[in-house]
Amino acid sequence: MTQKNLDSLVQQAANCTLCKPYLPHPPRPIFSLGHSKLVLIGQAPGLMAHNTHQAFNDNSGKRLRGWLNMSEEEFYNPSVISIMPMGFCFPGYKNGADAPPRPECAPTWHKTLLEEIQPSTILLVGRYAQQYYLPQFKTLTDALNNANFEEGIIPLPHPSGRNNRWLAKNAWFESQYLPKVVRHLNALKH
Repeated sequence: MTQKNLDSLVQQAANCTLCKPYLPHPPRPIFSLGHSKLVLIGQAPGLMAHNTHQAFNDNSGKRLRGWLNMSEEEFYNPSVISIMPMGFCFPGYKNGADAPPRPECAPTWHKTLLEEIQPSTILLVGRYAQQYYLPQFKTLTDALNNANFEEGIIPLPHPSGRNNRWLAKNAWFESQYLPKVVRHLNALKH
């Protein structure tokens, strides 16, 4: 677990073109990795993230940082939190929404990067990350209801406005679940 090893892996991932034939734009892997205790695994960058080369720099990101009680400065500091999506590049659109993450990225990069970072907690943001890492749970609600904070894998819904209906139907998420998440994350800082 050395900075040199991580820097080398980050450089390799930043130059990845594995999905080039399937992408609507040239590959532009977007992630932020450091030797942090916390890794956030999201879905895939949207077009705004692709254009600015920064993950979660939209309304979803504002909501997510609010949920996590993190400032932008903390959120974008890879020594505090590493951000690694299921698909590193913007996958384009499908049926009027962002397409699913490309399936090549996670199997190619995640295991090696996680072994190097060695986080104590992983936040799984959205169903694509949850289906990959917690396939035993068929729904978001099941994944959250069975979250095992002691194991360090914490699922969260995607903070997109597309989940407003789920959030409205499941008020316990903000009143009961999120305070547990914030306590857990605060404990990592000490």
